[in-house]
Amino acid sequence: MIIRPAGPGDAEAILRIVMPVIREGRTYALDGDMSEADALAYWTSAEKETFVAEHDGAVVGTYYMRANQAGGGAHVCNCGYMTGEAARGRGVARRMAEHSLVHARERGFRAMQFNFVVGTNERAVRLWSSLGFGIVGRLPGAFRLPEGEYVDALVMYLEL
Repeated sequence: MIIRPAGPGDAEAILRIVMPVIREGRTYALDGDMSEADALAYWTSAEKETFVAEHDGAVVGTYYMRANQAGGGAHVCNCGYMTGEAARGRGVARRMAEHSLVHARERGFRAMQFNFVVGTNERAVRLWSSLGFGIVGRLPGAFRLPEGEYVDALVMYLEL
């Protein structure tokens, strides 16, 4: 697997990954009716570094990295990760997460924070925990699942 910076030629592949996740509405606090143009602008905006994971020449995952806050909080980064449906359960997310940890250190970040991990996203919580992230906050009922149930969101943090 190769993880590399995303380029303009990756737009369609990124959309094939992010749009189903956004539409599903189970793991990201994004408008499920978001247009493709808005989704791509969100995922690849100027303040983010966006990467793609390729396997056998196909883009199977994508992630972005950005400073979590400006000014006094700019030493902490934040990332978002999505894996294509056909590639889930094959270690793509772990490889992207490991890549992002190395890249964050290289960029001088001192910590990584996930602001809003949906508590029912057990795969993500297990992955982040296995990489050393701790749950430093719980936001009770902060996320509404598509069927209307309110579930907790977690704040997860790792010092680099």
